[in-house]
Amino acid sequence: MDCLNEIYESQWTGHDLLYVQAQNIEMLWQDFTHKLGDQVLIPLNTYQGQFPEMRKKIDKRGRKLVDYDSQRHHSQSLQGGTVKKRDEIKVAKAREQLEEAKRTYEQLNSELHDELPALYDSRVLFLVTNLQTLFAAEQVFHSETAKVYAELEAIVDKLATESQRGSYTLKKIANSPKAITANSTSLPGSPTSNTDLNHLYAGVNKGATTDNLPPGVLYRVKSTYKYTREDSDELSFEVGEIIRVVEYDDPDEQEEGWLMGIKESTGDKGMFPANFTRPL
Repeated sequence: MDCLNEIYESQWTGHDLLYVQAQNIEMLWQDFTHKLGDQVLIPLNTYQGQFPEMRKKIDKRGRKLVDYDSQRHHSQSLQGGTVKKRDEIKVAKAREQLEEAKRTYEQLNSELHDELPALYDSRVLFLVTNLQTLFAAEQVFHSETAKVYAELEAIVDKLATESQRGSYTLKKIANSPKAITANSTSLPGSPTSNTDLNHLYAGVNKGATTDNLPPGVLYRVKSTYKYTREDSDELSFEVGEIIRVVEYDDPDEQEEGWLMGIKESTGDKGMFPANFTRPL
């Protein structure tokens, strides 16, 4: 959109609307990425963050089970001696440590018995909720941007229509410092026929030679500037090419400042701007 804004010329139709729609797309994109971050990625990271913590807890339960077994064996070994050799203080301390180890292990084990199934069972609901949020955000973004792109399409369609009518090409020719202009057709007493217009152009441009020309050729011109056609019925040429000026097949197609010609080098026929050539 930045590139489009740069190349879309300010005098073209819909220039201001194009800028507004580009801003709308930028706002929609910012809103979309904000929703993805807050409503999709953060919950996903939070959900995934449970797994390392749960793994630590499982590992801790394993260690506490080892401690519990160790204390149980230690307590049993102290209680297995004879009454005379048995140290009641050590036995009591061992029994106390055994109870503490047992309590710690059983608490962790009980918590994991509740948490692990709950975590496992939560996977479907979490996935559904997360994907629903993702897809809803995608749907809103694409449906709203589709409306913007429809507006953009309408803008360039109008530009295409105006361009086909010659709105921009004629302005460039009329305002060009090299323009000779063919506005004499609007003066009092100016010719109205296709042939008169072509002869007028030949006459006001230092006298084009009309002798010894092939049938149907009004006069010949030489291109002074390169021209690249903008439509299929136009004629492209390089500097220095010779063009035979002929009458329009349909006089109603005659356009101000344009001639119909046949390029001698290729035989191609088409309209071309008169001010890009000079008569021979």
